[in-house]
Parts: sequence; C-alpha cells; structure tokens
Amino acid sequence: MTVVLPPTPLFGTPVEQPPHPDVLDFLARRRSSSAVTLAEPAPRPDEVTALIALASRVPDHGKLSPWRFIILDSEGKAAFAAKLEALAEARGDPRAAAKLVKLKLPPIGIAVVSRTVQHEIPEWEQVLSAGAVCTTLLYAALALGYGANWITDWYAYDAQAKAALGLAESERVAGFILLGTPKEPPLERERPDPAALTTLWRP
Repeated sequence: MTVVLPPTPLFGTPVEQPPHPDVLDFLARRRSSSAVTLAEPAPRPDEVTALIALASRVPDHGKLSPWRFIILDSEGKAAFAAKLEALAEARGDPRAAAKLVKLKLPPIGIAVVSRTVQHEIPEWEQVLSAGAVCTTLLYAALALGYGANWITDWYAYDAQAKAALGLAESERVAGFILLGTPKEPPLERERPDPAALTTLWRP
C-alpha cells in the first residue's frame, strides 16, 4: 500500500498544531533497534521518499537546507561496503573491516550529509539542523513500523571513505540511518536521570 502523507501546507498559510498524545507515548517508548537485527522487509521506495520528505521539515534557520540525502539500497550499500572493505584490507586493518557488519546487514540505509555554507547563519546551527534531520528520519521510520539505527563509525570520517560515497571535501556524514524490520524487539537501555541534568536559572 502506498504511503499517503497529509497534504503539504501551502507557503504562508496557517498550520494547525493540535495536541497529539499518541506522539508523547511514542517518544516515551522510542528505542533504536540494533543494526545487526535489521532484516527484510525494508521500507519501499515510496516509503523512503515519504521518510525523506518528513525529515526535510526539521528546523532550518535561514532556510538553507544544509544537508542532503544519499540512498543506499541493497545493491548500492553492498558496493559501498565492498569499497570500504578494500580500504580496510589495503591498510591491514582487520578491526575496521569487522566494524562493517553494522553497515552490511540491514537491507537499506540513508546517509545524511551535512553541507554547511558560508552564511550569516552560524555553521554550528547548520550542523545541528543536519543532526535534527537524522533524528527525525529515525523517528519517522519507527513511526512507520520499521526498525532504525543511527550510526557513524570510521567510514563517516575517513577521507577516502567519504570520497567513495561521493562527498565533496567540505561535506560531512551526519549519520547513516540504517533501516529494516527488527528480527527481535530492542531491549530497553539505561537512561539518564533528567533531574540530574537540569538546573533552573536565576539572575
């Protein structure tokens, strides 16, 4: 069944924001799936298109779109992983090759690329917007009923790996969002105590 999103609001028109208690329940239970548990079925092409459309609605100070997407379908991801494996082997680095399992096993991935531009909007804010894209993409995939995992690892930072992915020198990988259907439900992890991390400012 084709994914049908609500109509995109027209520019300049009021956007209603009704309460969504179900979203609060979703956020209270949100949990990433381990990448090694993700298998078929994966999001269909129309679902991937919908996920990217939703992720593109993140806060973006200056309306710069300081990010882009690279879809790694099963064929493309396998080819990219093979290039990374060859890099690791040429360097005699078996640990780097072993770390590719998280990239190899899930059926599909989406690379979110941070591409900051010279602008009055600080670079830091542009980078944060790319991080928001990763988070929203992760949440949207889970809301659609799939498992998802946000990873980086060495190939997000390695110059040759980034070149193999087609990144410009000025671009960075904000995250690889790996998608599929989890073979088992994720276990709850230890969470921080919000009260220990919160202060109330007073002059």
